[in-house]
Amino acid sequence: MSEALHTDDEILGKAYDARLMARMLRYLRPYWKLLGVSFSFLLLHTATQLLGPYITKVAIDGYIAHQDVAGLDLMALAYLGVVLLGFIFLFVQTYTTEYTGQRAMHDLRMEIFTHLQKQDMAYFDRNPVGRLMTRTINDVETLNELFSTGVVGLLGDLFIVFGIAGAMLWLHWQLALVCLAAFPLILYLSRFYRRRAREVYRESRLILARLNAGLQENIAGVATIQAFGQEEKMYRRFQEINLGYRNVLLRSVRYNAVFFPIIEIFSALTIGLLLWYGGGLVVQNIVEAGVIVAFIQYIQRMYHPIRDLAEKYNIMQAAMASSERVFTLLDTPETIKNPARPRSVERVRGEIEFKNVWLSYHPGEPVLKDISFRIRPGEKVALVGATGGGKTSIISALCRFYDIERGAILIDGVEIREWDKQALRRQLGLVLQDVFLFSGDIAENITLGDARISEARMIEAARRAQIAPFVERLPGGYQEEVQERGSTLSQGQRQLLSFARALAFDPRILILDEATSSVDTETELLIQAALEELLKERTALIIAHRLSTIKSADRILVVHKGEIWEQGSHEELLAQGGLYARLYDLQYRFQEREISGESAAAES
Repeated sequence: MSEALHTDDEILGKAYDARLMARMLRYLRPYWKLLGVSFSFLLLHTATQLLGPYITKVAIDGYIAHQDVAGLDLMALAYLGVVLLGFIFLFVQTYTTEYTGQRAMHDLRMEIFTHLQKQDMAYFDRNPVGRLMTRTINDVETLNELFSTGVVGLLGDLFIVFGIAGAMLWLHWQLALVCLAAFPLILYLSRFYRRRAREVYRESRLILARLNAGLQENIAGVATIQAFGQEEKMYRRFQEINLGYRNVLLRSVRYNAVFFPIIEIFSALTIGLLLWYGGGLVVQNIVEAGVIVAFIQYIQRMYHPIRDLAEKYNIMQAAMASSERVFTLLDTPETIKNPARPRSVERVRGEIEFKNVWLSYHPGEPVLKDISFRIRPGEKVALVGATGGGKTSIISALCRFYDIERGAILIDGVEIREWDKQALRRQLGLVLQDVFLFSGDIAENITLGDARISEARMIEAARRAQIAPFVERLPGGYQEEVQERGSTLSQGQRQLLSFARALAFDPRILILDEATSSVDTETELLIQAALEELLKERTALIIAHRLSTIKSADRILVVHKGEIWEQGSHEELLAQGGLYARLYDLQYRFQEREISGESAAAES
């Protein structure tokens, strides 16, 4: 997969965007009380961080210097109490912050999932599954990290830095100025580091997108790669991307390896300067020794949040990029909307009518051109034609997966745009050749978890679909787990399971893709028996690839280049000698060659 497909996902904006931050904070609004608790305990924890060194100063100057053991015991207990309180405050603050973040991100994930459920098929044509999963899972988790670690951690660090600076200025402003003298240089180095870290982060995200895409493509296409002996080529391609990713991360390691020791050096130099200058003041009896000890502790506590600057900056940067992508997804409008007042049909008869329907997937490139036909309730109509002729597009337009440009589609005389989408699709039983099975058991794949379908109704549907004998032989019966996409079931078994699903939901209109291709004779007989049961008393629209399977259809529509070229019964269309007759003749000759080839092989 080309890099161009992924660079749009990873282009980063500003490290901080007030507009995006304000929008993210809206998800925390329902939990403002918990946020208030978290913020209060953050302040209390900061106070314990400031109080500890001051207690040390009082213990040294007030009690150790005067050899007051009883007072020293009180100070030791006070210091222990402050440490315990600090632990409690930090625990409550961390727990409430994480709890709030998880609740808010749960709400955001549900909003994204609900939004995706409302999108039309064109949206999913434009957006790969992997990208949408990244938005819903990875990007939302990045935002959670911002709320639980980034923003709160940054506030905590700021409170500590400014609180310590204030405490030092209050204790002895001359010593405080000496200790803070290196701060302008530290800020400059931090700015330099942030700029380099941003460049590395941007580049690493771009390469990681290529790495993930290449890995996914290679795993999905491993059978093709092995069949054509392309393992070495794919290995070299992956190695090239992987080396690029490694080199970028090593650059990040180098920047961290320089920045963090520099901060440690400044911390040590500041303490050394404090001991040199402050020690002289102690010798001159201008400053008490306890003040120097307290300053040393304050300096150590002040430089810790500065060291965390890199992590907080990267979290903020990743969250801004993720939020922009998430909100871009949420801002994509729902193109196929339910009407404000949907019309309802009490009892659906199953009449379908297309009136001069035009449909395009891309502007100016119509795939359906002025399609018109009518299907009476209970009538079985087959759609035939070459691949790409427009058969599937007719089905997609009927199910309203795509909105038509012109014309109208009516069910029981009601235009489908006046129906509620969910109510419309409940009346349409869509059975595809490529059956999709969900993770779960057999029963869940028949009922799709719909509480309206009872167990008895589910079992009856399986019996009528000819799948019950197979299911009942399984160790778990209807509770037997289905592997990913039904990989442990044969194609015929998956097809019969899809028939059982359609029978359980009992739609008035059945839309059926060719169901008997590429299965053995015994399974084909089962499928034909299940089909007869499935088609009873229903309107059916059948996409047929093997023309021999639709001879019994009431009517056949020949779809070619987005238009209906011919229509009639099997015999009528053969008599016309048109496109259908030519298609049937080609398939009949092909089947004859297959049979003669098999006979010759058997004789030899």
